[in-house]
Amino acid sequence: MAHDYTLKPHPTITAPEGPLMVCILDGFGENEFKDEYNAVHVANTPTIDALRAVPRRFRSIKAHGTAVGLPSDADMGNSEVGHNALGSGQVVDQGARLVDIALETGKMFEGDGWKLISQAFADNTVHFIGLLSDGGVHSRADQLVGCLRGAAARGAKRLRCHILTDGRDVPDGSSIRFVEELEAELAALREKGCDALIASGGGRMQVTMDRYEADWAMVKRGWDAHVLGKAEHTFRDAKTAVVTLRGPEDAQVSDQYLAPFVIVDEAGAPVGTVQDGDAVVLFNFRADRMVEISKAFEYPDFAVFDRERVPQNLRFVGMMQYDGDLKLPANFLVPPPEILHVSGEYLVKNGLATFACSETQKFGHVTFFWNGNRSGYLDSKLEQYLEIPSDKIEFNKAPDMKAREITAASKEAILSGKYKVVRVNFANPDMVGHTGDLAATVRACEVVDACVKELLEAVDSVNGRWIVTADHGNADDMVQRDKKGKPLVGEDGKPLPLTSHTLAPVPIFVGGKGLPEGVVFRDDLPDAGLANVAATTFNLLGYQGPEIYKDSLLTVV
Repeated sequence: MAHDYTLKPHPTITAPEGPLMVCILDGFGENEFKDEYNAVHVANTPTIDALRAVPRRFRSIKAHGTAVGLPSDADMGNSEVGHNALGSGQVVDQGARLVDIALETGKMFEGDGWKLISQAFADNTVHFIGLLSDGGVHSRADQLVGCLRGAAARGAKRLRCHILTDGRDVPDGSSIRFVEELEAELAALREKGCDALIASGGGRMQVTMDRYEADWAMVKRGWDAHVLGKAEHTFRDAKTAVVTLRGPEDAQVSDQYLAPFVIVDEAGAPVGTVQDGDAVVLFNFRADRMVEISKAFEYPDFAVFDRERVPQNLRFVGMMQYDGDLKLPANFLVPPPEILHVSGEYLVKNGLATFACSETQKFGHVTFFWNGNRSGYLDSKLEQYLEIPSDKIEFNKAPDMKAREITAASKEAILSGKYKVVRVNFANPDMVGHTGDLAATVRACEVVDACVKELLEAVDSVNGRWIVTADHGNADDMVQRDKKGKPLVGEDGKPLPLTSHTLAPVPIFVGGKGLPEGVVFRDDLPDAGLANVAATTFNLLGYQGPEIYKDSLLTVV
């Protein structure tokens, strides 16, 4: 039976004269710790401060854990699941939870993807490539271990791990612990007769894990190290590699930026190149930073860089399918979440035109993830997606990023009269926050605040309405803390930077010259989360929220 996408008029909120702007401040949390390490709090943000002061038009909503489909409320939210929830109005089991279920039930080992890689168990090598940490944003180390144990128990004779160090979703420097723990696991497998080793690695922001085609050189460095066994740095073991590449304590390189390395044997030969007939598993469950390396492995006509040697008869799978429209990769261990009837589908099926804009680093979030993990337009006649190319630079060195260019393009869309919805994402608080640079993150929050002011003024000039919110926390806490919230310091007496997302809720504001005074936030939804935003947007457009969506946050008094 076909789904009914008809939107019913709201009984008391009429449609606005101008457009609705939905503005996402990526990584801009509402944290309980309002001290010098909270860049959102420290920053001079007169626009957001003024919005906070409007009675019943500001509140916070949950952006992590079960509120966005993650396994537990100890799991940080992230941009992907956040935008899934914002765009779909629904809470669906997400990547980490789906992988947990597949491992717990054993269904992973019964699927077509596992059957494919098992063809390499007897006579070839199974390679696992991905982010080694327990951050739970892109991957989890315990899930890698579950796969390794599952493969060894089912007859895999030779396993190789190609590890990418984190320092972004987990504390910087924790790479050493994760390597030690993985080495202990591999040693246990070797005792049982499985030849299991770490073969190559490097930092996540230097090797393999590029996204949105921002820096293909990262992917080539990964291909060279993982597949060809080529890197400037070679070591006999991974712990030595990580310790050496991080450098001395007074000038340490972040785990994120470790150079690529290859592990070699006594004769200096790589211990784990990818050969014909091998199997390769990308063990990240999150999509964005696995798409490009998937293309390099899977596309026979790949020409972005010279792969030099392409293994033949390769059994290649992802932990999940990273792009459903591109069917990339063709084979995977865990089926992706099925997110149906997203808000964008309701908009186009009701003739409501949409403009979506961000820079490269978050462009997929306001398009692909917002639309339930679908590439491309839902209806190209009614949608325009604009990507502003991101700089290829460490973002703390240019914390303004492309905020002003995004603002200019979005203002033009707001004032054009062409669109009923203008969707905008500012990447700065998240991407600069990930660098651990407090001063740069404060600057990032300030420039975004100034840009939001321009957009609100533009919306008001055409009698429109707006929502300003975020997808998860990050910039709101830039220091590691003990269980009581006290900042932690290192041996040098300096605060230990926090580069990961936070568990904080996020703010949400509504307003606009075109919004009647009596439209305010309800006070009976204390546990509301990001999924409640979609129905709220439909109310602001003059419609009731779809029945399958989480409740709107709005009421009329």
